[in-house]
Amino acid sequence: MNAAPNLQRHPLSAVFPAMTDAEFLSLKDSINNIGVQNPITLHENMVIDGWHRYIAANEVGLPCPYVELDDGVDQQDFAKSQACRRNLTAAQIAMAITAIYAWHPSHRKEGHTECEVKTNAQLAELAGVHANTISQAKAVQTNAVPEVQAAVLSGEIGLPKAAVIAKLSKSEQAAAIHKPLPKAKPASPMQDVVYREIPVEVEAEPDCVPDADELGAQEAAEVADRLAMQKLLDSDEKLVESFEVIKRLNLEVASLRIARDGAMNRANEAIQTVKKRDYQIKLLQQQLTAALVDHQTEDV
Repeated sequence: MNAAPNLQRHPLSAVFPAMTDAEFLSLKDSINNIGVQNPITLHENMVIDGWHRYIAANEVGLPCPYVELDDGVDQQDFAKSQACRRNLTAAQIAMAITAIYAWHPSHRKEGHTECEVKTNAQLAELAGVHANTISQAKAVQTNAVPEVQAAVLSGEIGLPKAAVIAKLSKSEQAAAIHKPLPKAKPASPMQDVVYREIPVEVEAEPDCVPDADELGAQEAAEVADRLAMQKLLDSDEKLVESFEVIKRLNLEVASLRIARDGAMNRANEAIQTVKKRDYQIKLLQQQLTAALVDHQTEDV
């Protein structure tokens, strides 16, 4: 079946950033040449997956096949699973995941219970980011004007800058997108020392962005800690050797994480390719069966 030409986009599809002009033009050229190869997904007569394919097919005047989201599939979990198919930054994923699990249908049946509210730690695990990144995403979605949110989704600015901008008045925010943030004070001589990070889960409020006084106090405490550590290093060669080993091991761990993430992305791409090929095989089998039936009918 082919989708009607006047469908709306599902809110859970709209949490993801739009394609660039170049990406959309490439998609439209592909559809114009070979048609829509992967059906879009509809839910409640809205496009929950495949919006750009749907628009491109309409623009070139070709049919757009669709499937309905299965009744047993959770809308939010389905939307979350689409993130692995897109080449998104950590900030874009954090914004999308936060928006997905903050969403709820505008119409609920009487007696319907509210969805379970996920903590920052749970959202961070789903998005594969730190809980602080989720706090920044919430601050931006709650307090930032649409221009700032769009700048994060497009990759124009990062979440840390957007979270600071979100503390400004609404009238100042859009202009601040293209302005640099105040420069940080010069780092101490101990800036290359690598410390072991101890993760601490803290549930921050959506607008929990440190102000200038808090940042100054935090920086002063870090400088004092670094000076104290420098004295220890100056007095003990074994400590220096230990820190060099820690630095080397941290670099190795970072390299392994990059390799792991790359392997996971390739695995996700392979899974999607297999699903696409399975669908194509199913269509070809149906066509072959129909052709055999027609041939047998003609023989009779």
